[in-house]
Amino acid sequence: MPIVRFPDADATEWRERMSDASPTVLFKHSPACGLSAIAMEEVKAFSADNPDVSVQVVDVLGQRSLSNAIEAVLGIRHESPQTIVFRDGQPLWHGSHRKVTKVMLEKAIA
Repeated sequence: MPIVRFPDADATEWRERMSDASPTVLFKHSPACGLSAIAMEEVKAFSADNPDVSVQVVDVLGQRSLSNAIEAVLGIRHESPQTIVFRDGQPLWHGSHRKVTKVMLEKAIA
């Protein structure tokens, strides 16, 4: 399953996309951050090796209101890069900065 960017206009659709019974990864990415670029490569590697897992990307600069809405609803403090793993609409795991790795994501969905 390819990595998908959230639509710009819909700040509520993310809950629906995270409600799948199988694991779903939400990746909060800052295109202006070098560490986030490294994390994006880890997320891409994870996605390539786990094609059955949906990976959804939020551009925290271009989609600030969506990023803020996710933080407000979940109560998980915004950081970027940041991944949040969901199952059945509930966050199972989240990590930021250097914890955004292929290995950590694979452990989180196991």
